[in-house]
Amino acid sequence: MAADHKHGTMDVTVQEKTFDGFINFVIKACTVIFVIVVFMAIFAA
Repeated sequence: MAADHKHGTMDVTVQEKTFDGFINFVIKACTVIFVIVVFMAIFAA
């Protein structure tokens, strides 16, 4: 069973799309947090 598997033949397009979405979410969330911190540093001081 396992001997039939060829390395690199699995379709990973769904995993790649999920990972890309996760990375985009993290980048946007970090950008929003950074903007909020800068806003608070400017106006709450």
